[in-house]
Amino acid sequence: MATIKDIATKLGIAVSTVSKGLNGASDISEDMRQRVLDTAVEMGYASKRIQKLGNRKVCILIENMEYENIDQFGYEIIVGFKLSAARRHCDVSVIPTNLNMQTQEKFDSFMLKCGYSGAFLLGFALHDDYIKQLDKTTVPTVLLDNYIPNKHVGYVGTDGYNGIDLAVKYLADNGHKNIALLNGSKNSMVTDERYLAFTQSLNRYSLKVNPDLIGNGYYVPECAKYHVSTFLEHGATAIVCASDLIASGVIAELNRLNKRVPQDVSVIGFDDLPIAQHLTPTLTTIRQDRVAIGKSAFMMLEELISGVSISKLLLKPELIIRNSTDRCSQTNDFLAFDALK
Repeated sequence: MATIKDIATKLGIAVSTVSKGLNGASDISEDMRQRVLDTAVEMGYASKRIQKLGNRKVCILIENMEYENIDQFGYEIIVGFKLSAARRHCDVSVIPTNLNMQTQEKFDSFMLKCGYSGAFLLGFALHDDYIKQLDKTTVPTVLLDNYIPNKHVGYVGTDGYNGIDLAVKYLADNGHKNIALLNGSKNSMVTDERYLAFTQSLNRYSLKVNPDLIGNGYYVPECAKYHVSTFLEHGATAIVCASDLIASGVIAELNRLNKRVPQDVSVIGFDDLPIAQHLTPTLTTIRQDRVAIGKSAFMMLEELISGVSISKLLLKPELIIRNSTDRCSQTNDFLAFDALK
């Protein structure tokens, strides 16, 4: 295991300078501090410090996810994480990130500089710099709904495959044969998983896979207006959505097109955000227990810090039936789209 002296020898500088660089002293240059941090990470000093168990502090790095109030997806996840951390007397910092931050400083260097024992990453996409750097990190790290084949990195989430299957089975049992999927954004492991679950579930229940009834959007209501009319043109009697926010946009768009929910089209969301109970009609959805996700993420991170390599931890979803779904009232033949006539 590398020591401060080893780092000093490699860089040809004094041990005191290395110590200043590692501890954020203000009387060395930013360039020297970064050289010290990068060399420490390269030589393995990071793992020695990160795995200390006393007086731990960890961070939640968050990007592209809202989390500041209870109506937002990330809020309860962070609450669950903090609750578990408090019981273990572990300090938690929540740090919003962006591409600029990720390009300015490497993940391992940032963690070492700040003295964090581990991190929980929320909302990151596969192409983000920090995600790419996790292939080789030795920093204990937990990802939400992303997988990296590194023994120091774990994956926590809800079994989305099971969740989509619950939705499709419920709709099929209620006579729906033309079921659409408005999925999440591309280049996402969760999106790919849900697409696979959707197509395989249709096959499982003897329903045809129609590419015209599958679309990709973003996790905002506005994306619905680009897909709903196409789904209706191709006979959709039910729409499964990748989030409750998308589902809220789908209901609004169906109303604009003079389609009744659920009499004409059933709608199912995913997440069970508080908004689901306040929509008109109230939203049938797949519940993710987000507090439990946060608690599980801390539990996994603690094990990773202790040297126990955990690959995946998936929670079971639950189908919550409300008023946005009903038995299919239309014929199973091709349904002509008449809402815009």
